Amino acid sequence: MAKCGWRWLVTVGKAKGVLFEDSGDGYEYTKGGYLLTTYVAELESSVVTVRVSKSEGAWERPRRRLHVQLLLGNGAVVDAWGTDGEVLQIVMPSEEEMSNLVSESKKKYKTRMENVKHIPNLEKVSGDKGVELSKTPVELKNGEWALKVVPWIGGRIISMEHLPSGTQWLHSRVDVNGYEEYSGIEYRSAGCTEEYTVIDWDLEQAGEAESLRLEGDIGGGLAFERQIYIREDNPKVFQIESSIVARKVGAGSGGFSRLVCLRVHPTFTLLHPTESFISFFSVDGSKHEICPDSSEQLYEGDCRPNAVSTSRSILLWSKMPPGYECWAL
Repeated sequence: MAKCGWRWLVTVGKAKGVLFEDSGDGYEYTKGGYLLTTYVAELESSVVTVRVSKSEGAWERPRRRLHVQLLLGNGAVVDAWGTDGEVLQIVMPSEEEMSNLVSESKKKYKTRMENVKHIPNLEKVSGDKGVELSKTPVELKNGEWALKVVPWIGGRIISMEHLPSGTQWLHSRVDVNGYEEYSGIEYRSAGCTEEYTVIDWDLEQAGEAESLRLEGDIGGGLAFERQIYIREDNPKVFQIESSIVARKVGAGSGGFSRLVCLRVHPTFTLLHPTESFISFFSVDGSKHEICPDSSEQLYEGDCRPNAVSTSRSILLWSKMPPGYECWAL
């Protein structure tokens, strides 16, 4: 699907975008095994023409449907369909029709916001095993940290507040971002949105950790286990221990045939992104610093951050939303 802003077309008269495709599981792209397409949308009178202006790579373009959306603003769109690689012309609605589309979209958005389900306030209930907590945000508060977890959508952490400074470290909504974990190399793969069960919730006791233990079924006989805890004897640090475990074998289990890995995906918010950087030592002892203009950085083998027990780490700066993301695969 291709999207283009109507205001930009009216102002500039032309818009351009690129799409890169490859197999995603090797280095065939280094030998030309990919398809890089440049699409152009041009406005003339009241007709928008969408076409392919340039193609690179050895892959042949598959015959497939092309879906184009012209964004009018406030959620209103004009949809058009064609065939990828062929010229698509879209006759725009009149000014009055576009105004009506925008107005209707505003009304629908307002209705959705009025009917949205808000997060309930946390209630202090017993943390004994088996208690139904899956629809209630769970708060862990101890030492220098206060965390909020939503078990029913991926067991994600949606709030990570440093109490002494009042700093909120996570950029998050209930259903996306924050601290997420996946079971595959694909973005938002199994484990990201599944409902987790609260197995155990231990509230703070003298000298002991306040902890939360979750478990989520990710299919194929596999389950995600996650424990989050804050120790009284080390109040500056909280820990997250996660694992993918086999729960059943045999008919109907899925045979564990799919490739799984533990992928950690936290999305952080930085108060001063341009003045911040990441510094770490690799397994081989070399020092690395990642600055806002460094884009995506991939570290494998001995270049991985020291003490990271994974095969690969990806560090990148994200512009939308502003902040820093760290992926470990």
